[in-house]
Amino acid sequence: MVKKFIIGIDLGATNLKIALLDLKYNIRDKRILSTKRFVAKESLISVIIDSIYKIIRDNKLNRANILGIGLGLPGPIDIKQGIVHFFPNIPGWKEVNLRSILGKRLRLPIFLDNDANLMCLAEYRLGRAEGLSNVVCLTLGTGVGGGVVIDKALYRGSTFSSGEIGPRCNCGGIACLEAYIGSHRILKEAKRLFRRDVALEDLSQLARQGNRKALRLWSNVGRHLGVALVGIVNFLNPDAIVIGGGVAGAGKILFDRVRETILKRAMSVPAKQVKVFKAKLGNDAGLIGAAILVKQGVIRHPEAMR
Repeated sequence: MVKKFIIGIDLGATNLKIALLDLKYNIRDKRILSTKRFVAKESLISVIIDSIYKIIRDNKLNRANILGIGLGLPGPIDIKQGIVHFFPNIPGWKEVNLRSILGKRLRLPIFLDNDANLMCLAEYRLGRAEGLSNVVCLTLGTGVGGGVVIDKALYRGSTFSSGEIGPRCNCGGIACLEAYIGSHRILKEAKRLFRRDVALEDLSQLARQGNRKALRLWSNVGRHLGVALVGIVNFLNPDAIVIGGGVAGAGKILFDRVRETILKRAMSVPAKQVKVFKAKLGNDAGLIGAAILVKQGVIRHPEAMR
């Protein structure tokens, strides 16, 4: 019997991550490339394809060993048609049938979804929200994305674009949280406060060391995030909110301020019920979610394997 594996891909505005996972979602191999090296759409597609072939070859596998390929992508995706509508933070993508392109080149089952949805799927199935019924997940990095589980099912909306929360950012909207707490906005404010460039990780470390400027900055970020989440808590009444991505590395000061703001501003009953957690699966959540997507997709649509 041929041993099967899944290839998961997590495409962000900063990094392209690709991993080989077994059917229990253990990561067997992982590579990370800089997305910014590949400006043109065609170049990025080519590096995705080349990376897939390389990880298969380096692990002494062949196409028969691969159950499918799952991709988490940073923008609105038509999951039925396999179309990327656009990427807010990566130029040159508009109505691209990525599933068709990859399927023809790779001759493997291809499954696509929004990256935040896949982070949410992973945290709900295997992470901090395991066993809960109603969950909101946020991934806070270069962009800000969200996913929602309602009654134990991932909710995608009528055009598969649910989960976007939030003035104007790169997506063209007018109420986007990214404009306040995206990592670019945080680092711009840090540079103003410290009069030099400060990496996100260093800013988190400064806060843990008690630096007043860093603490004040992260407190403000937590307040903005908490205010945005108040409406979600009131509207959806979730069991938990799970926060991941680089911004979540700020730790206690961020999460304490988020919880404090929700308790202060939201309706008392859902505010007391909801828990706010840091994501458990870290930077691997998107890759694990992509693998779950593949396994679910093959089970539901076995014809994809033909």
